[in-house]
Amino acid sequence: MAGNRLALITGASAGLGAEFARQYAAKGWDVALTARRLDRLNGLAREIEEKYKVSAMTISQDLAKPGAVDTIIHELKEAGRHVDALVNNAGYGLPGTFFNTSWNDQAAFIQVLYTAPIELVHKLLPGMAERNFGRIINVASLAGYTPGSSGHTLYGSVKAGLIKFSESVHAEAEAAGHDIHCTALCPGFTWTEFHDVNGTREMTNESPEWMWMEAAPVVKAGLEGVARGQPVVVPGAVNKGVATLTRILPEPVGRALMKQQGKRFRKTD
Repeated sequence: MAGNRLALITGASAGLGAEFARQYAAKGWDVALTARRLDRLNGLAREIEEKYKVSAMTISQDLAKPGAVDTIIHELKEAGRHVDALVNNAGYGLPGTFFNTSWNDQAAFIQVLYTAPIELVHKLLPGMAERNFGRIINVASLAGYTPGSSGHTLYGSVKAGLIKFSESVHAEAEAAGHDIHCTALCPGFTWTEFHDVNGTREMTNESPEWMWMEAAPVVKAGLEGVARGQPVVVPGAVNKGVATLTRILPEPVGRALMKQQGKRFRKTD
């Protein structure tokens, strides 16, 4: 509603994005949902408005397309709304190696998972600073901590970049005295459509259940972390353990382990 804060969530049609929308709405926030699948967005918006009695607007956009970020911001302005919280969640995996994928596919991947999130932050930060309030969650990944391996070549690179970017934005806002928190949320294996879409569900199903988390606690950890002003959040004890190991293991050992284990969840063909 008009007096509520507004959370803009990308990739909101399913998985973590839809869960972010529900949990923000449960806190009394209005939500702006954007993704490519308008039918799913509209269904989620109806569910949220009926259940939580808040406003939910939908914006169908493909972040791989030029001008998508500007279009989203324009539609929000036309609706008379400004963004108080941004969740950069849109993403996917790109199976294959750098040798057997096209540059067009790699460029679109970088645009959706890295360039568009950074552009959204850059263009929404001035308004947040003017109002002296902002909450930004960039959905990164535990892959941003682990050594690179064959397959899904840029995924870990992009997620590592989002972690460093979030830390820097948070530090700059803090130094300027703004009530703006920026957090990189770094989940590991999470039960969503992600692995179905990138064709690795059969591979990842071989991983033990104790390695997996449901979407709800992952999102809850992100919301609590950004509220506290925590620049990086790794949800779950197992994921925290993996992140710690990546810091203390000798680099050759870490690379060898990733070479061995990466075959279980990285598709190279």
